Amino acid sequence: MSKAEALNLAREQELDLVEVAGQAVPPVAKIIDFNKFLYQQSKKKQEEKKKAKVTETKEVRFGPHTQENDLQIGVDKIRGFLDEGNKVKLVVKFKGRQIIHPEFGYNVLKRVTEILADVSKVDKEPNLMGKQLMMVLSPDKKKNKTEGE
Repeated sequence: MSKAEALNLAREQELDLVEVAGQAVPPVAKIIDFNKFLYQQSKKKQEEKKKAKVTETKEVRFGPHTQENDLQIGVDKIRGFLDEGNKVKLVVKFKGRQIIHPEFGYNVLKRVTEILADVSKVDKEPNLMGKQLMMVLSPDKKKNKTEGE
């Protein structure tokens, strides 16, 4: 149908001629109410946003002299966050003169990563920023899939 015929038909029905697929050969157009069309498009976008998964970054803090039982509680929380699909930022906070021995903080992070090696991978290696030692872990989908099979 020619463009002029389509426009005349749309005017007769008191509707709008809306181009749906302009890249197609020949271009595809529909005779519909344009406001209704815009409403449907916005609804589609909202549905797509609902389906999109949002990953959050959770933060878990430790001290450089964290004992094994406290460490295990933190590891359990981290495992839960990773199972939900969230990234986890591990922070070791140094107070006062504790910063003189950053190796204690590195040891804490090393123990945590060893315990969680089955469900996580290291996104960002330990990095000392001021009086905080930070590291980022993310869920390892490959390891989770092999575990489930």
